[in-house]
Amino acid sequence: MDIAIVGGGSAAVGLLDSLAVLDGEAADGGEPGTITVFEPSPQLWRGRPYGPDLDSVLVNSPPALMSIRHGDFGHYAAWLGARGADHVDELLGQPLVPRALYGEYLAHTAEKAMAALGEQGWLVRVVAARVTEAARRGARLVLRTHDAQEHETTHLALCVGGGTPPDLYGLAGNQGFTADPYPVADTLDHVPAGGDVAIVGSGLTAVDVLVSLAARGHRGRITLLSRSGVLPHVWQRPDGRRPRHVTAERVTELHQARGKIMLDDLIGLLRTELADAGEDFEEFAAELLDTEAEDPVQRLRRQIAAINDPRIGRRVLQQTAHSVGPYAWRLLPESDRAWLRRHLRTATSVASPMIPVNASVLMRLLDSGQLSVAAGVHAIEPVNGRFRVRHDDSERTAEIVVNAVNPPPQAVPAAARPLVRSLVSTGLATLHPSGGLTPADPRVHVIGDLTGGGSFITSSIPGVAAQASGTAQALRTA
Repeated sequence: MDIAIVGGGSAAVGLLDSLAVLDGEAADGGEPGTITVFEPSPQLWRGRPYGPDLDSVLVNSPPALMSIRHGDFGHYAAWLGARGADHVDELLGQPLVPRALYGEYLAHTAEKAMAALGEQGWLVRVVAARVTEAARRGARLVLRTHDAQEHETTHLALCVGGGTPPDLYGLAGNQGFTADPYPVADTLDHVPAGGDVAIVGSGLTAVDVLVSLAARGHRGRITLLSRSGVLPHVWQRPDGRRPRHVTAERVTELHQARGKIMLDDLIGLLRTELADAGEDFEEFAAELLDTEAEDPVQRLRRQIAAINDPRIGRRVLQQTAHSVGPYAWRLLPESDRAWLRRHLRTATSVASPMIPVNASVLMRLLDSGQLSVAAGVHAIEPVNGRFRVRHDDSERTAEIVVNAVNPPPQAVPAAARPLVRSLVSTGLATLHPSGGLTPADPRVHVIGDLTGGGSFITSSIPGVAAQASGTAQALRTA
């Protein structure tokens, strides 16, 4: 068996680690072959999110949700060890390190996995090239890279990461506009300390930019521009509780018993979870459904005050959205998926909350008047060396605009488009109607956000780790 892994970020690390954790015996007693990782970027194993950057750009989840080894909640925490002591979020009670340090964890895990695979008899290598084409050649697949080289393989795993941030207002090429904020250090090098900055977006990427501006002592006005105006929810302090009802096992039981899973079934599991804790589901549901209507500043203030609130509702969703969610999503009918997509902003706000230390920075800047949140934005235009922002019935201007809009789920990264077109044209894969890529050949696998028909949180580390583990199992039994 020869395995080609296209992409060298967290998904590739998860796959290598999962392959190494398995006992090393090839299917039917066959011999191990070659594993080739294709990654042209200098940020091998770290990808776009976890390369070198400012120390203010922090990991956004507690250690238990950042393990790249599926099912081992302590894998990352064990690696972190004493290094986390200097990075504890006092409100959360958990170490939240700079993302560049998490990148070191990914690199360490990849290197250990490659060494283990080598001991099992695999030849593991990294090729610094971009794969642009794939085709069949008898019983094998042939990959062509941008430098016109050919590589044969028996199996292909796409681990290419998320899409490119969209330029919603057509501002590319204008001086003062940044199309992609990462690395944030490079972006802020072009922002004057007293400049009037508008950040397009109000999710976690926007929070990274905002908090880093504050860490640098930015003196100018800052505005978060968003169509919805919804800020991420805030992490609550972990209480060590594991859900008893909202679990993959219970979802499987329901699916086997009824032959299907509906959104109402998942709601029923959550209802039972809350009832066991003596909590009112209807009250919790009403709070969630009010996310897009409630004033974002009031909700932020309320949620900071509730970091130690003993109620479990949001804690359960924040855990299970990443662990159970991607699995349950595939079992839901399209009508239920469509309902969840209509509430995408609320769902991502709850499932991917901001850490308390960052929430506190936002609250401080909002209270001081330096930061404001503008909802209902429908146009941003370059005018006389500045940018005019139109939202609702009013206007404002900005000197600098930073695009912090997240790519849509299942979007194809720009660098991977030629390869995806090739896979589709040769019949090795198909484009899914709701986005992403679906393998049409058992030798092709997709891990991460590009997975066709996947949920909108497959790019989370737990989701990626789960997919990597499943792919490793499939490869070892192929």
